[in-house]
Amino acid sequence: MNLSNLKPAEGSTNNRKRIGRGTGSGRGGTSTRGHKGAGSRSGTSTKVGFEGGQMPLQRRVPKVGFKNPNRVEYVGVNLDVLQALTEKFTLSSVDFDTLKEHGLASRNDLVKILGRGELKAKLEVKAHAFTATAQKAIEAAGGTIVKL
Repeated sequence: MNLSNLKPAEGSTNNRKRIGRGTGSGRGGTSTRGHKGAGSRSGTSTKVGFEGGQMPLQRRVPKVGFKNPNRVEYVGVNLDVLQALTEKFTLSSVDFDTLKEHGLASRNDLVKILGRGELKAKLEVKAHAFTATAQKAIEAAGGTIVKL
């Protein structure tokens, strides 16, 4: 080993360019920030989506349709899911707490019973809304519905 072989240990040095360390470094003077303007000063930032003064994408793309601010969103639970629940846990009634307990609804959700699948069990179903097909299927199986 001699002085020409010496080099720092792996990972001990930083290979980034050091800016603002004099004109001899090639990155002195303005320190790669250009001349004047907001970008040359400290503490500047641009907003998300800023494209250097060009019209930003979110403003160029046309907005389509209408979003009703008063819409009511329901979490749908189908009849086949209710049938599977009753078979697995032998339930005689299904209410909001039961659905919450089994992870089908959250605390602030509104539940709507949908008509996919078939229901063989006689159930008392308590929910915020029912589709017409779900209501017919529950009553055809001998069950009852209760709107919350």
